[in-house]
This record gives sequence, structure tokens and C-alpha cells, in this order.
Amino acid sequence: MSSIEWTDLTWNPVTGCSKVSEGCRNCYAERMALRLQKMGQPRYTNGFQVTLHPESLTQPLKWFKPRMVFVNSMSDLFHEKVPFDFIAKVFDVMNKTPKHTYQILTKRPERVADVASSLKWTPNIWIGTSVENEKVSNRINDLRQVPAYIRFLSCEPLLGPLQDINLQGIHWVIVGGESGPGSRPMSDDWVRSIRDQCQEHQVAFFFKQWGGVQKHRTGRLLDGRTYDEFPIQLQD
Repeated sequence: MSSIEWTDLTWNPVTGCSKVSEGCRNCYAERMALRLQKMGQPRYTNGFQVTLHPESLTQPLKWFKPRMVFVNSMSDLFHEKVPFDFIAKVFDVMNKTPKHTYQILTKRPERVADVASSLKWTPNIWIGTSVENEKVSNRINDLRQVPAYIRFLSCEPLLGPLQDINLQGIHWVIVGGESGPGSRPMSDDWVRSIRDQCQEHQVAFFFKQWGGVQKHRTGRLLDGRTYDEFPIQLQD
């Protein structure tokens, strides 16, 4: 099971990545991968270099109970070093297991848009992109080009205000502050603004955490309540 609030478990047929924007500076996946490498974990022999794990492709076929699955929490399925043929194999597994819902999060939605027409987007495949500040808001336009049933934004770590977000074609927004060593602060007003925009446009809003060095102390209450909305709830 996963400790990530918006999913049930993670599936990592690829591990490793590289930094592309400011949100990557304190990457939790990189810290974890390097720690696992030092511990001698065989999947992380290459540390945080992009590594394919074909032996992991069949894992979802063995899960009997329907689950919400975060795809590649330790990588980016659409990293330029992941061959298209391997991406297609991941999609084939997702297509064959409709009882599971797959949440793919990428910082490279331009590549997704380029190859989307060559992939089968069954309704159980959700695609999202990370938008940590205004500088990368162009990712939303690329995401909109992808014919997925659900498209979502992950504004985590939220590093600046996001005003007047174009939420057309977006079904879900996750917001969270940065956590761990060197975590950068997040303004209450940034979060409220995104929440209000989601409510105005009837987009599901999920507030994950305030973050900080000890995120369990700051919690995830916003104005005295939790926001645990999922897109399916607003579409029913």
C-alpha cells in the first residue's frame, strides 16, 4: 500500500529520472533511490539513472482487488530515455486490467501529446502533469491535447501563485507543499486561490499537505477541513 493520500499503491516498471524544472530541486524519489542504492537494493543498482524493469510489467495482472495505482512514483513514464516500445507495453498491461485505475503523472506532457495517438487510452488511464509555478503552466496546454478520460494537475510542490488557471478539459487538481530537507514555504493564499478556481469551474480539488521538514505536524487541513475530492465524485 502507498502512503500517498490520493492513491492506493505504486507501480514502478521504470525507476530513475532527471531534473527539468524548479519543482525537481528536492526530489523525494531521488533521495529514496540513492538511499536504496546504498542499502544494496538490486532494483536501484543504477541509483537514480533511468532504468527499465520489464520483470515488473506483469504485477497488476496478479492484483485481484480493484486498486488506484500511481504509475512510476519513482520515475516519469514519458522520460525521453524510456523507449516508446516500453511505454506501449505498460499501456498494454493497463488496457488489459480495466478493474484498476491508473494515475500517470509526468513533467513531460509534450511527449505524451506527441505519442498519444499511438496509444490506447482506456477509461481507467488518467494522465496528469506537475505544475509547480507559472513558469511551467504551459504544460497544461500540452496535457489538454491528450485524449484521456481524466486529466489532472499536481501542484506539488506548489512554489508560487497560480492565478487564472485555464481549467478547460481538466478534471482534478492536487495541491501540496514541499516536504523534507530544504523544503520551501507555501503561502495559504496560493492554496485558497486554486481551491476557489476549482470550485468555480467544478473541478475536483484535493489538498494533500502543507509540507515542511516534519509534514505530519503541519497536517492537511485547509480552513478547518480536509479536501479529498476525486474527479469521479463530481462526475457522478
